[in-house]
Amino acid sequence: MQVKELSAEGLKRAYEVVVAAAEIEERVDKRLGELKRTIKVPGFRPGKVPVTLLKKQYGRSVMGEVLEQAVNEGSQQAINDNELKPALRPKIEVTSFEDGKDLEFSMELEVLPDVPKVDLKAIELTRLKAEVADEAMQEALDNFSKRFQEYEAPAKARKAEDGDRVTIDFVGKTDGEAFDGGKADDFPLVLGSGSFIPGFEDQLIGAEVDDQVEINVTFPESYGAETLAGKDAVFEVKVKEIAEPKQVELTDDLAKGQGFDDLEALKTAIRESMERDYANASRARVKRALLDHFADNIKFEVPAGMVDLEFDAVWKQIEEELKKDPDQTDKSEDELKAEYKEIAERRVRLGLILSDIGQANELKVEEGELQQAMFEQVRRFPGQEKEVFEYFQKNPQAVEQLRAPIYEDKVVDFVLEMATIEDKVVSVEELMKDPDEQEEAEAKQKTKGKAKSEKE
Repeated sequence: MQVKELSAEGLKRAYEVVVAAAEIEERVDKRLGELKRTIKVPGFRPGKVPVTLLKKQYGRSVMGEVLEQAVNEGSQQAINDNELKPALRPKIEVTSFEDGKDLEFSMELEVLPDVPKVDLKAIELTRLKAEVADEAMQEALDNFSKRFQEYEAPAKARKAEDGDRVTIDFVGKTDGEAFDGGKADDFPLVLGSGSFIPGFEDQLIGAEVDDQVEINVTFPESYGAETLAGKDAVFEVKVKEIAEPKQVELTDDLAKGQGFDDLEALKTAIRESMERDYANASRARVKRALLDHFADNIKFEVPAGMVDLEFDAVWKQIEEELKKDPDQTDKSEDELKAEYKEIAERRVRLGLILSDIGQANELKVEEGELQQAMFEQVRRFPGQEKEVFEYFQKNPQAVEQLRAPIYEDKVVDFVLEMATIEDKVVSVEELMKDPDEQEEAEAKQKTKGKAKSEKE
């Protein structure tokens, strides 16, 4: 078996592999000899079937098996001899083969790049943190109390106000015809809850008991029922009752009814939940800052094939989103593809950087961590736990798909422990702000400032 390098440009490699005809023939004879000992042919005792007959009946299938084996071994030899680290499965093409002649095939592949080493201790990052303010705590308690909101008739008859609960009968029509699901009697609706079509609740503010109200609305383009999406509708509504919210008193008894020892235990649990949310947001922001640091400072060529695969996966999602809402962007398809191609390249580069750091520091995902991730996935589907668990049991590859995000988080946590991090206390609004929106706003501000400077 001979391996010849044809080209080596960047991360791309090309080889020619030749397997001598004599070697092919030897492999075929060996395989036929193995078949002779086990194959059963009518009229012949086991092991006594003539090789010529075996060749006639099984020669083609044996040859196919031998050629496949020769190609696999030849490509692996090319990889081993040249100490290659393929980024993806090599592309193999048989260029020449006839009975009694050499087998020739070409192999093209991309190899993984050498990732520049990173001095983790030299990385400097700012970690945004937020504290639970009294106002935020009170708002959380108010939201909690709304779960137990009760309503009562006003002391004096009055018009409906925002926050009231109105009991209504209604019939909805499009193009003059009633539609399925557009009719209800004695329906309780809290005005301002946003539970109905945009504009519906607003038109009931100011109504009184026994009023007949005609409400005109337009279903959103993204409405679940395609037959109604984007269509104008008229609802004939009768207001039957108006009730105002009662003051909810947070007491020990209410807290105990929800499984807490007392009101203070409830407050502690709410505060701890908010602190966890803030901590998760803080970690997400510092992780984003770390990945941005890597993307901005570590440059190297990435395998085009890996980028193409990542782009294809991303673009399928974008196409689905654009089908649902074509007007969500004013960019052309070419502009969007160029933008997401850059995103795909960034993802591949970051994946290679994190993988290199993880391997260099012998970081691994333990089986127990995979199992824990699987159980967390199962818990996401209440009532279907058994089916989801059985799915993971029957599809080991599905469990393996959980490995990548776990590994990424382990590497990120390892780097953050090594890096120099300065904590900065900010408002909750700033902590929760989308970094992309913040960067866009800052860029616009810079552009505006530059234009003003040029005018002056």
